Amino acid sequence: MNLIIEKWTSKDGQAFQVFLEGLKREEKLDWTRKILNTNFPLLALTTKQCKDIAKQISKGNFLSFLDLNLHTFYENMAINGFLIDEIKDFSVMKKYLDIFVEYVDTWACCDLLKFKIISKNKEKFFSLSRECIKSNIPFKRRIGVNIWFKFFDDEKYIVKILDLIDSLKSETHYYVNMAVAWWVAECFVKRRDVAIKLFEEDRLNTFTNNKSIQKCRDSFRVSEEDKHMLLKFKK
Repeated sequence: MNLIIEKWTSKDGQAFQVFLEGLKREEKLDWTRKILNTNFPLLALTTKQCKDIAKQISKGNFLSFLDLNLHTFYENMAINGFLIDEIKDFSVMKKYLDIFVEYVDTWACCDLLKFKIISKNKEKFFSLSRECIKSNIPFKRRIGVNIWFKFFDDEKYIVKILDLIDSLKSETHYYVNMAVAWWVAECFVKRRDVAIKLFEEDRLNTFTNNKSIQKCRDSFRVSEEDKHMLLKFKK
């Protein structure tokens, strides 16, 4: 199917769904469902396949594709996410992201969003992170945490992130807490002083605290001495 289209119509959308379903990998369905833990019907396409399809669509009028709001399969969600990542205008990106998160039910849809954050839109993205953290949608909160990975090099935002972490101390959703744990482990590598402060000041809930330590201890980028030292912060 030609995926480079000037103006996507509902008829094109129907044809696209038939095209997508034709790529289904029946033998990988069970394995994929265990990994993704999603309620969406699956076709078990690889991440690369979804990304390549999105890349082709992005060469045409991909906003008109997003306007079709196709979300029958998990793969639709992945493709939509990759396309949202291509939108350069922050306000336009946020418009489609707000729609996207209403359907997200898996960590994978959150984590494929890489966000093109540059100096002139940093404050907008940090405000987006703050908004996401306050959401009652758990996977939107995970997206909010994922944005923090872009701010290790900016002291002003690191201080603000610590305040947001405080607001998540009562968080109970597994995939939100895991995102925070991943961030803390990365923080330990890139901003060791900040991560240690989190442990010393007891700013993480028990699950996230212990998962963060586990991830640090599993990392080849953390010294054996530090791996041993971190054990004193386990709860």
